[in-house]
Amino acid sequence: MEERYSRNMKMLSERENMLIRKSCVAVVGCGGLGGGIIEMLGRLGVGHIIAVDGDVFEISNLNRQLLSHTENLGTSKAQAAVERMRLVNPEIKVTAVKERINLENGRKLLAGTNVIVDAVDRINTRMMLQDLAEEMNTPLVHGAIGGWYGQVMTVMPGDKTLNLIYGGESTQGIEKELGNPSFTPAMVGSIQVSEVVKLLIKRGGLLRHKMLYIDLYEQDFTLLELNDTTRMNEGE
Repeated sequence: MEERYSRNMKMLSERENMLIRKSCVAVVGCGGLGGGIIEMLGRLGVGHIIAVDGDVFEISNLNRQLLSHTENLGTSKAQAAVERMRLVNPEIKVTAVKERINLENGRKLLAGTNVIVDAVDRINTRMMLQDLAEEMNTPLVHGAIGGWYGQVMTVMPGDKTLNLIYGGESTQGIEKELGNPSFTPAMVGSIQVSEVVKLLIKRGGLLRHKMLYIDLYEQDFTLLELNDTTRMNEGE
């Protein structure tokens, strides 16, 4: 195993490192959550990252979005992921998808993906990703943030766990009300990446049928068991 990945070797075997390098992970959303997730996946050596985002950077993104800086305002977030990984790890492939994903184009754009990562900020898009992942028989790693708070879970095909935490007519996550700082997406994104790694190497406990709820204001981490009797009004 080459020097670049030598520090992975104490926690991952050489075989597991090779599994990661042969994997394809789609990150839908390249903002506060997604930018950090792409950075971590790229440094780990995930062989192919599909970066999906139809938006461009705005000034308000600079407080938290790792891929944003003062010289790329107004440019594609997905393309910024490609350019960043050219600097960080040019050995991997990053495909920029500069359009909004839906059930129709998603089947083609995400073909061959081992894991889909939810890094979006709209509830209806998350629910669509759950449907798409199920149709493609692909795990979905969900993450969401709002202010001091965040949540992470892994949805396997057939689980439809997002149905238990999102309901009603709301389409926008609570982050619009609570704000988006720099540190909450970094925490939540890190946990999402750990879930992705466990899925790729096929070992370790997953946040399946459960949700990790993170309160960084009180430093309270709560693991919520989710079943058919669970109903929550809003996610973060």
